Amino acid sequence: MAVRAGQYRGVSAQDRRADRHARLLAATLEVWGRDGGPTVTMTRICAEAGLTERYFYQSFACLDDALIEVMEGIAAEIAERTVATLDSTEGGPADRVRATIGAFVKILTDDPRKGRVAIVESASLVALRPRRAELLRQFAELSAREARELYGPKAWSRPEGEMAATMFIGGVTELVTAWIEGKLEASPDGIVDAATHHFTVTSHR
Repeated sequence: MAVRAGQYRGVSAQDRRADRHARLLAATLEVWGRDGGPTVTMTRICAEAGLTERYFYQSFACLDDALIEVMEGIAAEIAERTVATLDSTEGGPADRVRATIGAFVKILTDDPRKGRVAIVESASLVALRPRRAELLRQFAELSAREARELYGPKAWSRPEGEMAATMFIGGVTELVTAWIEGKLEASPDGIVDAATHHFTVTSHR
C-alpha cells in the first residue's frame, strides 16, 4: 500500500510539526516554571521535550521567542477566563468582581508554574520585560473598561479610571509575586478577598 506524500505513519508533516511545537511549549513551561528548577535554556527545553535543537529552530527563532509565546499563552488564558466569568456571573458588582478575581487566582493555584512564569520569572529576564509591561498595561485597560461597565455613572472618568486600574493591576501583581515566592502568608481565598476589596473601593467614585 502506497504511503501518501508528506505523511509518516498516517500523520502529515504539518501535524507532526504542530505536535513538536506543542511539546516544546509544554517543555518550556515546565523548565521555566518549575519552582527551584534549572535555569531555562534551549538545551534544557529540548531535553524535557525529547527533541533535538533542530526541531526547536523549526518552531522558534531563539529562546526568547519560546518564552514570549508561553507567557502570552498564559496571559490569553487569564483574559479569556476572567472575561467569561464576569459575563456569566449574576449579582452585584462585588459578586461579579470576586468571581472574576477568583477565576484568575484559580489559574495560578491549579498550575503554579503559570503564576511563576507570567508574574515572577518574566520580570527577571531583560528581554521579556517590555512585553511583560505591555501585557500588564493591557490588563489595566481591561480592568478600567470592566469598571466602567460595572459601575456606570459611578465609575471614574477615563483618565482617572485608567490610573486606578493601573494601580490595581500593579498591586495585585506584587501581591501574587510575594505569595508565589513564599514571602506572604495567605490563602488563595485571602488573596481573592484582598484584591476584591481593593477593586471595589478604588474603581469608582
